[in-house]
Amino acid sequence: MDERLKKRILMFYLAGVINAFLGLYVAIEGRAFLPPETVRWLALFFFAFAAVDFWFPRVLKKKWLEERARLAKAREEGGGMRDDEKSKNPER
Repeated sequence: MDERLKKRILMFYLAGVINAFLGLYVAIEGRAFLPPETVRWLALFFFAFAAVDFWFPRVLKKKWLEERARLAKAREEGGGMRDDEKSKNPER
């Protein structure tokens, strides 16, 4: 897997952990200094972004695997682009 993609996936997981931690913090400690409605909305906000941060890396990896399969199929058929050409010309 491309190192940039690995780094991006790790950053999404890190952001998901941070968002989940912040959601828990607001849900537990926010009651002392915030109104209940605000606590609910803030916790929901952080947990929703944590869910997206854990879901999106799966989508990235799935798209990467589909692209690899497409390149392998094109290479077997005799046409297509080599991997090193793909990295040099990413707009294709």
